[in-house]
Amino acid sequence: MDKLKRVLSGQDDGNTEEPGIMEGTCLLWLPGVGLAVFAVFYSVGNVCALGSTMFLVGPLRQVKTMCAKERAIATVIMMVCLVLTLCAAFWWKNNGLALLFCILQFLAFTWYGLSYIPFARDAVIKMFSMCI
Repeated sequence: MDKLKRVLSGQDDGNTEEPGIMEGTCLLWLPGVGLAVFAVFYSVGNVCALGSTMFLVGPLRQVKTMCAKERAIATVIMMVCLVLTLCAAFWWKNNGLALLFCILQFLAFTWYGLSYIPFARDAVIKMFSMCI
């Protein structure tokens, strides 16, 4: 809250002792445990994001909406990529695969989230079709 007050009052000079994005990104590549920790935190974060909506609509309705025909494929891909991320990080010890599965997890979760916004998926498809 103090940081917000400093920024809004114009007293923030930008020189803070808090770690930035570069420091956090560098920690990802710690030998041995960096990627595994990232994969666990990323996957737990996605599970928490899904679970947070259960407080709004209830667990049964959440599962029903996740399995609806417009979200089923994205849900399955997201869950499979979540499991594969953890497998790649812990059992296969393949950093490239773990990062690839994190990216696929992100894309599937984004596609899942867009299904709740009317016409959002159509807009994204149209945007990408114009680029190609």
